[in-house]
Amino acid sequence: MHAVSTRIVLASALAALISACAGCGSEPATTPGAGGSQAESTAPPQVRTPVFGYEIVERYPHDRRAYTQGLLIVDGKMYESTGRNGESSVRLVDVETGEVLKRRAIDASLFGEGLASVGGLLYQLTWKSGRALLFDRASLRPMSYGYGYPGEGWGLTTTPEGQLVMSDGTAVLRFLDPKGMTEQRRVTVTDLGRPVRNLNELEWIDGEVWANVWKRNRIARIDPVTGQVTAWIDLRGLLGSTRVDSPLEDVLNGIAHDPATGAIYVTGKRWPYLFKIKLTGPE
Repeated sequence: MHAVSTRIVLASALAALISACAGCGSEPATTPGAGGSQAESTAPPQVRTPVFGYEIVERYPHDRRAYTQGLLIVDGKMYESTGRNGESSVRLVDVETGEVLKRRAIDASLFGEGLASVGGLLYQLTWKSGRALLFDRASLRPMSYGYGYPGEGWGLTTTPEGQLVMSDGTAVLRFLDPKGMTEQRRVTVTDLGRPVRNLNELEWIDGEVWANVWKRNRIARIDPVTGQVTAWIDLRGLLGSTRVDSPLEDVLNGIAHDPATGAIYVTGKRWPYLFKIKLTGPE
């Protein structure tokens, strides 16, 4: 009887073990929807840089022969730098009529680029000459000296402290001492970790650097400390059905901010209009 009892106990234990392992290797049971809820809670959030739209506040005439490279407002007056060899100049422009009130041509061998103001001087970059030209802002009279810099010159603006910020067609912004244009620091501009190349015309607006990107209808808003793009401004459709005389030069370029009024102006190369805009959004 003892042997029989032992066999019965062992058989019962083996049956229990087989029953317990019946589900080994299979998916654990879940309640309906539990798997989806878990996936949603653990999936990384979708990351996207904010994109602002625009509204046109005013549209003004603009010299459609101007290959706009730099645009700025100082003490309520608009100054513009134009490019192309034999066409490059620095100008004082009436915003509302588009009339060129003063114009100073530069040497035909030089290709004018970005423009900025420090003190009573205007600084104009040149494209491949490695040379910045200086002008008296009131008269546009050329100064007898200028400054050199390595690489190409594209866009130029200033910080509230009077430091120059320069682009050179890469993803880098250089911060320069206006006395001698010696480099003090630089940042690489990125959007979600990716470099943003072809940075062109620049403007300092409310603690950010705004930058045109060559051949794109978007403006990048850049943190000047980290170089990260905090937002984009999508200006597609701004020119409407109007076309420039040279379609290949139909490029958005030129940002000006009036700190006294908060107004923002944009234009493009050879564009017949200057636009005052306000931002909408973001998306």
